[in-house]
Amino acid sequence: MSDTPVLGTVLRAAGWAGLGLIAVTVSLSDFLARAPAGSTQSGAMLHAPCDAHPFGTDLLGRDMLSETLHGLSQTAFHALLGAAVAVLCGGLFGAVAARLPRPVALTLRGVFGIFAAVPALLLTILAIGLSARFYAPLAAGLAAAPLAFVRAFDHVDIDSTHAEYARATGIPALTLLKRDLTFEFRRMLGSVAARALAAVTIILSTASFLGFGAEPPARDLGLMIAAGKASYLTAWWTAAFPALALILLILCARLAAGLDEGERP
Repeated sequence: MSDTPVLGTVLRAAGWAGLGLIAVTVSLSDFLARAPAGSTQSGAMLHAPCDAHPFGTDLLGRDMLSETLHGLSQTAFHALLGAAVAVLCGGLFGAVAARLPRPVALTLRGVFGIFAAVPALLLTILAIGLSARFYAPLAAGLAAAPLAFVRAFDHVDIDSTHAEYARATGIPALTLLKRDLTFEFRRMLGSVAARALAAVTIILSTASFLGFGAEPPARDLGLMIAAGKASYLTAWWTAAFPALALILLILCARLAAGLDEGERP
């Protein structure tokens, strides 16, 4: 049992290190890519991985290494925007709500708990349908906000011993709230943000894969995987490498958040 906290710390460190490497790769994607986004080469359609094209080429003759880098860049950027929305609208509000008067706090916890039980993908598709595909990152962030709210709310724990003692000694509620926002929320911010990043990445990529998210010529890993379906049995690399990049991004985010058994992302 004593090894479990150490293992968790190691996994979180590995997750953050992986996210750091992905961030560096994304920031240098224009330099690492062998061709601009969408650039095609005549006579280079569906080439298998080789020295000239390590990830092969797709049906239009585009270098898959370059396309995967561009797709990872766009997916990570949009997921980061959505995660920021989820943290601000869900996580921060959850930490504040936990210190409101008990009846109000429990009511808010119940309402957000209901939304958190609804698949976030369905909420995202509904929001996109009522607005536009351009707002997909915002829609995904708002859809993931209830999960972030519940996570932050439960972490602050309105029944905690220190809060009950503080109320009993007459410490003003505003002072207690400031303490929670200064210490409690800051301490769990990394976990909430990483968990939101993983959730939003899954939501955005799935929405694009199903045709509700990004549209060509946008570069999105979910869209690239969907485009590779038609030739997957004969040209596996067209979908495999974008899928691998997506898996790495989600896995690193989940490791950084901490893997709690039985918990949704």
